[in-house]
Amino acid sequence: MDTLTLARALHVLAIVHWIGGVAMVTLVLLPGLIRAVPAGERLALFEMIEGRFGRQAKISTALAGASGLWMVWELDLWAGFADPARWWLGAMLAVWAIFTLVLFVAEPLVLHRWFHARSLRDPDGTFRLVLRLHRVLLALSLVTVAGAVLGAHGAI
Repeated sequence: MDTLTLARALHVLAIVHWIGGVAMVTLVLLPGLIRAVPAGERLALFEMIEGRFGRQAKISTALAGASGLWMVWELDLWAGFADPARWWLGAMLAVWAIFTLVLFVAEPLVLHRWFHARSLRDPDGTFRLVLRLHRVLLALSLVTVAGAVLGAHGAI
């Protein structure tokens, strides 16, 4: 097996884990917490469940970034980022950058404290806001995944 094939397989596995986890948090965990868990208990349960996935997501995003960079390098796809017809290349980079910044910078430095403090004051409003933000990120991610698959196979 050549390194490009291995990089592609690792990239797809990382994306499936990462975006699949975002879908689980967005479509199942957050709505379930909002509907079924008393406001005073939500934060602790959310942090226990999502915190475990957050550590895994850091690994998945790092693996997606490394394998993606390797494929861009090996296939010399740099010019594709400037080609509007290959918009999905830039979209992949943008989605990866957003999640990487959130996971590695914003969450540990700012978002964790903000979320904790705000959810103590207004648990319903905070969880609804977090759900809306997750929906936006999931939608961007899914459009990007669809565009990347279609683009990589010459359909767009």
